[in-house]
Amino acid sequence: MSDDFSKRRLGRGLAALIGEMDQPLPVGSARPSINPDRMVPIEFVSRNPRNPRRYFDEAELQDLAGSVRQHGIVQPVVVRTAGADRYEIIAGERRWRAAQLAGLTEIPVIVRDVDDRTALELAIVENVQRADLNPLEEALGYEQLIAEHGYTQNDLGEIIGKSRSHVANSLRLLKLPDPVRDMLAEGALSAGHARALVSTPDPVALAKTIATRGLSVRDAERLAQNQIKAQNEPAAAAQRETKDSDTIALERSLSDRLGLSVAISHKGAGGQIRIGYKSLDQLEEICRLLEGR
Repeated sequence: MSDDFSKRRLGRGLAALIGEMDQPLPVGSARPSINPDRMVPIEFVSRNPRNPRRYFDEAELQDLAGSVRQHGIVQPVVVRTAGADRYEIIAGERRWRAAQLAGLTEIPVIVRDVDDRTALELAIVENVQRADLNPLEEALGYEQLIAEHGYTQNDLGEIIGKSRSHVANSLRLLKLPDPVRDMLAEGALSAGHARALVSTPDPVALAKTIATRGLSVRDAERLAQNQIKAQNEPAAAAQRETKDSDTIALERSLSDRLGLSVAISHKGAGGQIRIGYKSLDQLEEICRLLEGR
């Protein structure tokens, strides 16, 4: 299966792709048609260890198990072969877990032959579009596709139907220390809260404050900026003392026009201008202005 073909199929969206997978293969195809409601013993089905989803809410699983006991599994689990009479889940691990809790001995499956990369793509797309991944699981899934299969952020954006900046912001969460990542995975912090902490000098302390006080994302961003400002203020003050009034006035003028922080430093006959940004959207705006677009 070529890279372009895989990306084109996934780019059409999960609903279209799963719709294809739910249908028997056309007559004359290379592989035999498979009944989409094929039943297999549940012990012959195993989870995909590369599935980005790691957390399953126990209460929600129990609720689903109750529904499964009453109505059965309405939507088959999508699997791929993993040896003689063995199957590995591509999509539908939550239903498989609920079926085990419900005491089912067999489940309906749809069997499709895909490689490791496509199986991982499908797992990520399904979970992202159904909002089943927590922000950390989503970021780890993106990182895995980039590291193991050479995807760019633009590629991932096209596959999951999100912007490149969404992918980039998700990946930034992986820079957080483990205690903050744990709070994010457990739902004590939202992705918006966590993104505000990435560049702060003490993200763990801020994360605890945000969670304890139940602060909004805007409040978290304000606290984060205050912490960054407090850290940078001594250096900024020392730098201001060495600048002449004309340079300071020029910095303020440029900063007002751009809506961003601007710092100018002279070194002999030359020097440098530094423009600070707080988000990828602001970076894209700077690039647009510099390129004259």
